[in-house]
Amino acid sequence: MSKEQQTVADIFRRAQAIRRENPQASYKDIKAQIVKEYTGSPFPPVDKLAIPEQDARAPEEDWSAGLSLVLRGIQQGDWKEIADGIVLSLEQTENYERARGGDSKRDQWHDRTVGIEEPLKKGIGKWMPPELLSLAERKAKK
Repeated sequence: MSKEQQTVADIFRRAQAIRRENPQASYKDIKAQIVKEYTGSPFPPVDKLAIPEQDARAPEEDWSAGLSLVLRGIQQGDWKEIADGIVLSLEQTENYERARGGDSKRDQWHDRTVGIEEPLKKGIGKWMPPELLSLAERKAKK
């Protein structure tokens, strides 16, 4: 791995990539590979601790489960602690998806757009310029 500073989200995405490359890998193996790849690299910045794209996959309490470990690892300069937190968040997210299903299988109770979808469309239509709205709609279709 390169020796440039990575964010927590970058490291989490790397853990997901390891999982995709080897679906049978244990969480212990993923942790070991993260530690091996990132040891000697600069520690992630504390001000970019979140993993924003995970909010669409699982509730915040699941994907953020390991962030306190990551923070402690950054503060103490310990890649093993950071990897523990990343793997905990990965495990929680995967367990949630396994129990509840992916986006297409979500029930109405877990649908985060319930109650805000109509007001959101109304607000966007009212305040967003038409050319920007059409650009966003084209991007959403892809």
